[in-house]
Amino acid sequence: MEETALRVENITKIYPGVRALDNVSFEVKKGQIHALMGENGAGKSTLIKVIAGAIEANSGSIVIDGKKYEKLNPGLASSLGIGVIYQELNNVPSLSVAENVFLGKKANDGIFVDKKLMHERSRQIFEKLGVKIPTDVMVSQLSVAQQQIVEIAKALSQNVRILIMDEPSASLALAEVQRMLRIVKSLKEEGVTIIYISHRIDEILDIADSLTVLRDGKHIETRTMEGIDRKEIIRLMVGREMNEKYPARHFPVGETVLRVENVSGNGTHNISLELKKGEILGLAGLIGAGRSEFAKVLFGDAKKEGGHIWLKGKEVNFRNPKEALYAGIGYISENRKTEGVFLNFPVDWNITISALRKYSNYSFINKKEVSRVADEMISRFRVKTPSKQQMVANLSGGNQQKIALAKVLALNTDIIIFDEPTKGIDVGVKQEIYHLMNELAENGISIIMISSEMEELLGMSDRIVILHEGEMMGEMSRDEYDQHKILALASGIREGNKE
Repeated sequence: MEETALRVENITKIYPGVRALDNVSFEVKKGQIHALMGENGAGKSTLIKVIAGAIEANSGSIVIDGKKYEKLNPGLASSLGIGVIYQELNNVPSLSVAENVFLGKKANDGIFVDKKLMHERSRQIFEKLGVKIPTDVMVSQLSVAQQQIVEIAKALSQNVRILIMDEPSASLALAEVQRMLRIVKSLKEEGVTIIYISHRIDEILDIADSLTVLRDGKHIETRTMEGIDRKEIIRLMVGREMNEKYPARHFPVGETVLRVENVSGNGTHNISLELKKGEILGLAGLIGAGRSEFAKVLFGDAKKEGGHIWLKGKEVNFRNPKEALYAGIGYISENRKTEGVFLNFPVDWNITISALRKYSNYSFINKKEVSRVADEMISRFRVKTPSKQQMVANLSGGNQQKIALAKVLALNTDIIIFDEPTKGIDVGVKQEIYHLMNELAENGISIIMISSEMEELLGMSDRIVILHEGEMMGEMSRDEYDQHKILALASGIREGNKE
């Protein structure tokens, strides 16, 4: 019989108006990769915070190596060998890689910090992980994928025995995901027990030994991966059979609404493209390709250094996002928690804050109209919330994304830039987002969609523009789609150039 590394017993956590966890129990075997799955709002993030001691459950207990704990705190959890890598990275950008790896602790036992030893031990950890990351550079200079590896190294420096990874691949491109999965497998071989959270079902099928599924705060099933397939995982997560295909589109695109000619700025160079009415234009590229940087130039959030932008035939030069918003361009950031919504404000306030000028008469706000618009958007986007006064921080990631979209649409925007629209969102809410995007396009709204998921780009876009290191490498219409060519262009390889 395999030994149990961790057992969760009857954990319940209640927030105002929400039972986030309802009597959840399951166990994880030593040396296994155990997938924790469920839709947004299923309770996964709450559960791992209870295990890590970041929040206290209302009832229940955690059993580690046979010893029962009614509650944990971060210090105690760390001393028991529990490490957590959260979806939002906790690196300190202004410190070096080595300083981040040993953040809050020393590499030596003496009174003074031995920086030379700290760098050496950091290098040893990276060597063990099979990666090369300089230990003396600032973390701010690293890619997202490298920062993710620094987080893993930080956990390993604490002699972690149970490592919880919350969506570690959510911000990574395909090649980087593969390296991440190799690292996870190597940690398992070293005897580390891993609880792995991901909405990417293919990853779970590739690396997991067992899985636990939560739904609406309740434990649904814990089982080994033997005999389980993609369809079964989806059924367990959503509680019904579900077709994962992208919604069909049966409407033509219209005239050009946005034309970009040789635009440079924010690290991008000489980009030219057109966007038509009712079109979904995909932006493809690897991490660091300049997709978000280009989008921020269009939105006035970064300076345009050259070129021309025409909106509905009129040349524009937005000095800030406010000008872009009132001209009819909305932007939904991939960093919804920091740039998309105001976490510590209520749902109705978030939805209407950008459009208050529409609902005001001189200096007076029409509260009745604000309330009506909030109710309409909550209903239209099927936002799951106990009330419109609920703090957005207490909602799931999928519902936060819906609120970010509602906030943009409350301004009656004609063009919406979606930056990673389904990042960190479960399969059920993904379907809702896809149908919403389809509905918007059918109603004449034009969409620029930035996505790191190839299947999503191919399934949702009418055309795809490919960027590499800030430059436009090519463009394909739907009847020209070729996944291998897109990846080659995204890697900087043009046809006939094998360098």
